[in-house]
Amino acid sequence: MEISPEYAVQMHGIVKTFGSFCALDQVHLDVKKGSIHAILGENGAGKSTLMNVLYGLYQADAGEIFLNGERVAIKNPNDAIARGIGMVHQHFMLVDNFTVTENIILGKEVTGQFGVLNMKKAREEVLKIVKEYGLEVDPDAKIEDISVGMQQRVEILKALYRGADILILDEPTAVLTPQEIGELIEIMRGLAANGKTIIIITHKLKEIKLSSDVCTIIRRGKYIDTFPVHDVSEEELATKMVGHQVKLVVDKTPAEPGEVIFEIENLTVKDERGLEAVKNLSLRVRRGEIIGIAGVDGNGQKELVEAITCLTKVESGAIRINGTEIQNTTPRNVIEHKISTIHEDRQRRGLVLPFTVAENTVLEKYRSSQFSRRGMLLLDKISAFAKRLVEDYDIRPAGCEERPARGLSGGNQQKVIIAREISNDPDLLIAVQPTRGLDVGAIEYVHKMLVQERDKGKGILLVSLELDEILNVADTVCVIYGGSITGTFTQEEADENTVGLLMAGGKRNENAG
Repeated sequence: MEISPEYAVQMHGIVKTFGSFCALDQVHLDVKKGSIHAILGENGAGKSTLMNVLYGLYQADAGEIFLNGERVAIKNPNDAIARGIGMVHQHFMLVDNFTVTENIILGKEVTGQFGVLNMKKAREEVLKIVKEYGLEVDPDAKIEDISVGMQQRVEILKALYRGADILILDEPTAVLTPQEIGELIEIMRGLAANGKTIIIITHKLKEIKLSSDVCTIIRRGKYIDTFPVHDVSEEELATKMVGHQVKLVVDKTPAEPGEVIFEIENLTVKDERGLEAVKNLSLRVRRGEIIGIAGVDGNGQKELVEAITCLTKVESGAIRINGTEIQNTTPRNVIEHKISTIHEDRQRRGLVLPFTVAENTVLEKYRSSQFSRRGMLLLDKISAFAKRLVEDYDIRPAGCEERPARGLSGGNQQKVIIAREISNDPDLLIAVQPTRGLDVGAIEYVHKMLVQERDKGKGILLVSLELDEILNVADTVCVIYGGSITGTFTQEEADENTVGLLMAGGKRNENAG
């Protein structure tokens, strides 16, 4: 495509390698001024790497970048900012105990005579931008006191304050409620209407359809296609992204729950600051059902799971598996009582990365007579066991059982954990953010495995920040807010608006449904 000032960004023939690994191989991107342009691809496809090249965090090994039709060299983020590029990262870069205004002006302070901060003038400038773009936020509020959605607005305001005409949003909806996602999409549209250009990196097909004008697909570091979003369905987006057809809705029959196998009664747990993170919470899981815990991050989910798995102390209340209380015992006792856990952080909690795949598959049962005798590991038995799991769970590359776990992709690391936990034959399987950071193909696989275990009569406790995942997979949806369960719905009753309202601390409309 020819170089034209109609385009805010044109990246042509971009190559980026890390050692022998080629992350970007002759990738092209053409983004029209005033548009919302989505970049879609599987995990490891190169989306973030491409945007990090544009923002100056990485230097391309080959290729050219044009802004508004002019060739530029962007050597670092300061270069990018000076050229009107702003980037809002997935993990916000804010100072919690500073105010909104202090965060926005940080690094570009308004000073008066003798270099003294002029906070009155700074506040006026912030209010001017807030009013101009309709990004309502209290300039005097402390970051720690405002919602995640508001914090994201502050990050956008920071970029606008520095004169950004091109905004890169990296997975911007990852931690937002449905209502906040809707508000963000309106903000994006408003910015585009004001002449700003938005580039959004996301896995979420529904949000691309709702927000974006154009989509570029990158697969395994290569440019695949660019097309208007209104021309394609979510299913077609998924197929283009992974290169084969993907089912976006999990196939499952209605649950047939049996007896209660797991029960939490009046549970209270404190966080590391000594504040109550879980408050008088009660919950039951039956055989053959998936209970989904829906909530915005930071509402007690972490402390709840750590209490169940005995990684943290319970202040009061009981946790029972098959009628036996297990609170305040040990993680090994939890495993021995047939509870398996797919932890949220696969690299810190789920795997020992320098260990081989085979060693990781027996982490929780290497002491058993199946894998050790007189204190000596039966390496041939461990290897044969791991080989079977690698084949059964399609862990790639084939024959990887003697490779270090760190050498596998995120999706295949997750498969190792799932294979290990399911092979423990648990009565209760706890799955915490089981598809975090995975592409649609890997997500489809994980959901299928959870439903298969349910159908074998296991109890499943699914804890996820992805409301779509909860609504799609869970048989019963429980909303957690402020450490308490504030609403419980069957899958048929649960709708995105009502659940999203409760997730944000609102009250259920008793007249609805």
